[in-house]
Parts: sequence; C-alpha cells; structure tokens
Amino acid sequence: MVKFVKKRSHKSGLPPGSLVSVGDKKSETQIKLMDYDSGHIIEKGLVRVEECIPYKKSRSITWVQVQGLSDVARLVNLGKAMDLHPLIMEDILNTDQRPKIEDFGNYMYVVLKTLAVNGEGEVVSDQVSIILGRNFVVSYEEKPSAVFDKIRERLRQDKGRVRKMGADYLMYTLIDAIVDNYFAVIENVEDQIDRIDEDLISKPTEEALGAINALKREMIFLRKTLWPLRETIQVMVRSDSGLIKEGTKIYLRDIYDHVIQVLDAIESFREILSGMLDAYLSSVSHRLNEVMKVLTIIATVFMPLTFIAGVYGMNFEFMPELGWKYGYPLVLVLMACIVVVMLYKFRQKGWI
Repeated sequence: MVKFVKKRSHKSGLPPGSLVSVGDKKSETQIKLMDYDSGHIIEKGLVRVEECIPYKKSRSITWVQVQGLSDVARLVNLGKAMDLHPLIMEDILNTDQRPKIEDFGNYMYVVLKTLAVNGEGEVVSDQVSIILGRNFVVSYEEKPSAVFDKIRERLRQDKGRVRKMGADYLMYTLIDAIVDNYFAVIENVEDQIDRIDEDLISKPTEEALGAINALKREMIFLRKTLWPLRETIQVMVRSDSGLIKEGTKIYLRDIYDHVIQVLDAIESFREILSGMLDAYLSSVSHRLNEVMKVLTIIATVFMPLTFIAGVYGMNFEFMPELGWKYGYPLVLVLMACIVVVMLYKFRQKGWI
C-alpha cells in the first residue's frame, strides 16, 4: 500500500538541523563526480568528499551524484564541502518532503519525487534533492536508480547540448528526466484501469472493487506528490536569480506543460475510477434486486398455495371436501391453475 508519510517519530524532540535519515537505510551511499565542458569530461567515484572541493572552483561544470542516504557522516562532510546550510541537509535526509524550491542566493535547493511501478504493480516514490550552484549541481537520490542513466550517457558521448550549456541546463535535464518518467507511470495506471473496466463489464467481483480502491488511493498519492511540482517549476520560470539563465527558462516552461498534462491525466483517472466505483455498486445492487425479484415472485406464487394447503390441513371433523373421491386431484388442479394464472399475469406486466 502506498505510504503517504514516512516515519519521523524518532526525530521528535530533536533540535532543528538534527541530521537523521528517515529514508531507505539499506542502500549504501555512493558518491560520483562528473566534471565537463565542451572539450573534456572527467568521471570518477569519490572516496573522500573533500576531493570535490577543487572542482567547485573550476570554470567547468561539475555534477556530484549521491545515491543512497544511509551514510549520514559522509553526507554531512559533503554538505560542509559545498557550503550547504544544516537545515538543507536536514531536508535532504527527511525524504518525505513535498516538491519545493528554496533560493539561498549563491545556490538553489530543489526537491522532487521520482515515480516507478514495482513488481506488484504499485506506484512507489523516492525523493530526489538537487542543489544548483554557479557551476555545479549536486543531486541526492534516496536510493540507486536508473532515472539519470541516459543523461550520464549523453554527457559521455557528447550528445545534445548539455555539454555546451551551464549548470542550470544540467539541472533542467535532471528534472526533465524525472518528469518524463511520470508518463510511463501514468500509462501503466491507464492499462490497469482498462483491465479493471473490462472485468466490470464481464463480471464485477470483490477483487475488482479492491483494485479500484487501490488505484483511487494511488491517484490521491500522485496528486499529492505532483501538485506542488507545478508551483515549483513556476517559481523557477519566474525567478530573477542569476543561477537560472533566460535561455534555460524556455525549457523549464516546457517541463511545466508536461506537469500540467500529467496532472490533467490524474484528474481524469480519478473521475473514471469514481465512475467505475459507481458502476460496480450499481451492478451489485442490480444483481441483488434481480435475486430479490426472483425470491419475491416465488414467495408470491406459493402464498395462495400455502393458504389452500393450510385450510385443508386443519383437523376439523366436518369438512365435506375431505370425503370427496376426487377432492385431492381437484385441489392439485386448482393449485396448478393458480400458479399458471399468476405467472401469466407476471409475464404480462414484464416482471419475469
């Protein structure tokens, strides 16, 4: 089941800025560095975070990639090396943040959510934090993923314009990769809705009801996750910070359009699922009404028969019909005629 809030109760009472990771503690922290410009590229893994300090002051673009937030000590050292505020480090480690952007003048802090579909068909989310500086970008992933693999490959092969642009364009490509992955998740959800809709048409079951409720919960989760992203991108587009160039804002507006498309799809899915739930309840109610109609007809047919049988089942001494030779078959014929007449009348009225 989708978790709306990650456990933070063990942080209660700690002072502001206390660095405690609440995300996936099983993923080992890996720190990689890519330094590039239009003419060169350097890629290396960092054992000591102090190794990134010289690159911070270079004229080329530096991308520090952090995967896994379990090693708090290394992350603290990296935050000090990049001159990050302790409260920013706290937000990075608290992986249930809503998408947002904060401008600190010499760097920006952006929070987003990646979405994926696990083996059970459920939508899962991880937090990605991005620090944008003058000539560097630091990305923090809650756990290792393949969401940025294509960007790394583009940098290695010098495809596209990313090697020729600044750090703000690199940040755009990271955000664009995350948002593009939303469409794959939305397509998967749409396929699930189509399958459930087919089941409802053929034969509604309790499994279909459970699937509808699960998808409705996922839609609430997706809306909660993505709705603040629209505002975040809008703030970037309207920002007068020198960290984001005017040329990059055009691309950010394109991301904004993509986010709106995803949100529109989510709203449509919510309405479809509500309609499917109503259809399921109507189908169940219709089936119940059909059963009750059959039982009512049977009970109505047997009411006069029960009355006749009850009358002649009384043990009075003087009942002349009891002495008739053809009394028994006549009563049976009378009962049969009553049944035929009643069924004929029911058929005339369209009840059966």
